[in-house]
Amino acid sequence: MHERSSVAELVSSLKSELDRYSPGGKLPSSRALVERFRVSPVTVSRAVAQLAAEGLVVTRPGSGAFRSESRAGVPEPGDTSWQEVSLSGDGGPEVVPRTVDASGVLVTLAAPPAGVVELNGGYLHPGLQPERALAAALARAGRRPGAWGRPPTDGLDELRAWFAREIGPAHTRDDVLITAGGQSALATALRALAPPGAPVLVESPTYPGMLAAARATGLRPVPVPVDADGVRPDLLEAAFRATGARVFVCQPLFQNPTGATLAAGRREQVVRAARAAGAFVVEDDFARRLVHHDAGPLPAPLAAHDPDGVVVHVRSLTKITSPSLRVGALAARGPVLERLRAIQVVDSFFVPRPLQEAALELVGSPAWERHLHAVAVELGARRTAMTAALGTRLPELALPHVPSGGGSLWLRLPGPAAEEPALVSAALRAGVAVAPGRPYHCAEPPAGHIRLSFAAVSGAAEIAEGVRRLRAAVDGLRATGRRTR
Repeated sequence: MHERSSVAELVSSLKSELDRYSPGGKLPSSRALVERFRVSPVTVSRAVAQLAAEGLVVTRPGSGAFRSESRAGVPEPGDTSWQEVSLSGDGGPEVVPRTVDASGVLVTLAAPPAGVVELNGGYLHPGLQPERALAAALARAGRRPGAWGRPPTDGLDELRAWFAREIGPAHTRDDVLITAGGQSALATALRALAPPGAPVLVESPTYPGMLAAARATGLRPVPVPVDADGVRPDLLEAAFRATGARVFVCQPLFQNPTGATLAAGRREQVVRAARAAGAFVVEDDFARRLVHHDAGPLPAPLAAHDPDGVVVHVRSLTKITSPSLRVGALAARGPVLERLRAIQVVDSFFVPRPLQEAALELVGSPAWERHLHAVAVELGARRTAMTAALGTRLPELALPHVPSGGGSLWLRLPGPAAEEPALVSAALRAGVAVAPGRPYHCAEPPAGHIRLSFAAVSGAAEIAEGVRRLRAAVDGLRATGRRTR
């Protein structure tokens, strides 16, 4: 019998028997299942993994599989009929040129010259990446039956189910599409939700990659200011009224670049404002797994409590693993999901199956939780080290918010915004690469800023050296008559 059909039949048989076990009860051993159903150990392993992805069983290394504790029922679906009006409203303003400025993205992607301290990186330093676990996962994935075959266009069912469980109980695998990382998911969402020439509301400041994707799609980004508690709902409501926009893109958790988390009192206001405007909220949940060890409980995603399908949710495994594990997810409910699916199929057909299989192997391994814990501890320590170094050597650079997640700090320069390019250039001459603040704004910036990454360097010693070189760059500008006081 074909391996895939054997897995499906075994899953069906095990589901029909789950009621025999009380919550927490242990299922028969793998050896017993092999003998009873006359299937291979690989078939048993994949069947149990699928049940675990669906939340029906819990696996404990060395102990076996156990029936999951009973969960609250999935909420009844809300009314998504409003989306038909929003999605068909394509009679917008004149089409604008689809210019693409990738400079803000390339700053964090391009490797600096040898000997330069990389405080501008956008990914984990190789020392923080789970390279051994990734290698082992990829090796195991390559041995899976059918691993090099064509995957379903929506993604592997088990991986979609895993992402759905990560988002919250309101979502199932049927609401999820597997994407080639977060950037691809954002681009797909923007193309699906707004016609060329339309306005799209964005946080200010915000992620340059999203701004580039919006402009490449022919959209007009409109800024909505962010403070220490995230986007301001009063200004968001005003922007919806003034522009007629039907899309708002936000990062409610550890926002890039400010590190702010949307306050509890604002979360419902944001979704309510969008719903009243007949608009979508694109929630980029890129940093949920970049939480620091001292952060405390995290708020649930906006999508977790959204029965009406207002929120289109984006997340990825890339930031917490490796730049090359480009596996992410789009989650949506209602008619919009079909449009997202169609655009993704046209753009990329599907995400390569070996990558999806490797992602499944990784998140299902004991090494996964160990990796998450190690990164949380290390990022928290590096944030503290950078904050202390800046306070000692560069107290004139304002740090409005110290984040409890993410991998960078957002600093305001004391002089006018026009001095920002001079400091960035002087820093590179001094041997440290920093990210300029200008690309994070879609309109005139209120002040000069720089973004410093503590995730992309090797550790506290390199952070201290990078800040020392930045101090030298500031002093050099003063000596030549440039201000940056």
